[in-house]
Amino acid sequence: MERRSAAIALTGGDPAQAPPLLTRYGCRGCHIVPGVPGADRRVGPPLGGIGDRVYIAGVLPNSPENLIRWIEHPHDVDPQTAMPETGISAAEARHVAAYLYSLE
Repeated sequence: MERRSAAIALTGGDPAQAPPLLTRYGCRGCHIVPGVPGADRRVGPPLGGIGDRVYIAGVLPNSPENLIRWIEHPHDVDPQTAMPETGISAAEARHVAAYLYSLE
């Protein structure tokens, strides 16, 4: 519960809203995401424990702002990334970031 509360405070998002977003925007098609049914692919890195990582996508220092930016517009950060621009909104990216930061 402590990790979840911290994730909400850091991102301004609601982790409870993220699982359907992770499905709608195709995240589970490439990533292992704990707690999201069918999110068991190994195209991209597993997303559990992202809050404990030093970098996001190997290039951005791990901060809520950077994670939200990466989720929303990965090609602005790395034009060569395989991660697609999904059309996720800033508000939805906050929910996803909150969920990811709440994971062990």
